[in-house]
Amino acid sequence: MSNEKNRLFYSLFFPTVFLLIIWAVKLAEYLLDISFVEYGLWPRTAEGAIGIITAPLIHGDFNHLFANSVPLFVLGASLFYFYRSIALRVFFLIYFFANIWVWGMGREAYHIGASGIVYGLASFLFVSGLIRKEPRLMAISMFVAFLYGSFIWGIFPELFPEKNISWEGHLMGLLAGIIFAIYFRKKGPQKRRYSWEFDDEDDDDDGPAYWKLPPGFE
Repeated sequence: MSNEKNRLFYSLFFPTVFLLIIWAVKLAEYLLDISFVEYGLWPRTAEGAIGIITAPLIHGDFNHLFANSVPLFVLGASLFYFYRSIALRVFFLIYFFANIWVWGMGREAYHIGASGIVYGLASFLFVSGLIRKEPRLMAISMFVAFLYGSFIWGIFPELFPEKNISWEGHLMGLLAGIIFAIYFRKKGPQKRRYSWEFDDEDDDDDGPAYWKLPPGFE
């Protein structure tokens, strides 16, 4: 029970800290009546490169922040619970690579918000569970598909012509999650092998089959 409590605490700790940081940033904007949008990511400029680090911490308003907070907590906790040995690496690789790709290929505008991370976590959990074929992880894949399957429409800008949505951030986060799910497929939790599976394999090595025995041994 103690180990399970420690594991649960570990899975909740990092997502909670990250949420506290992005909420503190928005509260600072609100209380000081300022905007940090200029620290967002502006593609292909030296000044905008700071956004590779800061953009996911900045949100346009509280609705934007709340919309990202719930999936960040759910998906982040799932990542750190089921993939704890690689969770930090996966999180930060998605964080930085998705933003680097947006900086290199995004349209000229300020890109802010943690939705790229949300898309990256969702695609990682979904694809990784399918690749590993481990029942618990596959259940998480189905859970993610059920709750957040509609996120896929967020990578098609023509569906939201009236909204300021960084579809590039969504797309790059989605791709980053898929790529790192494949890259880390042999690290972290794996499909369990049961004793009868090994017994079946060992049967093939139990000696020559009766039809292969030399003359005189029938």
